[in-house]
Amino acid sequence: MDDRTRTELEAATFRTLVHHLMVKRPDVQNIDLMNLGGFCRNCLSRWYQEAAAERGIEMTKDAAREIVYGMPYADWVAQHQTAADEGKKAAFAKAFAENVGKKA
Repeated sequence: MDDRTRTELEAATFRTLVHHLMVKRPDVQNIDLMNLGGFCRNCLSRWYQEAAAERGIEMTKDAAREIVYGMPYADWVAQHQTAADEGKKAAFAKAFAENVGKKA
């Protein structure tokens, strides 16, 4: 497979993942994604922002989040985020430290 085709397939996969999280499963909480998978929507938006920066494209954290969330982050939180219990918060602190750490 040539590099262009690989990049196009990767981009299509990313768009499908974002659509899935945005439209089909907005109920899936970031804390659950982080606890189970070691990443969440905020990680995806940070990776997007970092990829833009590597190419000399300035992008704010808010702009990157809006791409991943499909709306301003505060709006998504207000519409979809639910309170987490203490067990989930403790698991999140561990998962965040192991997977994100000082990158945030």
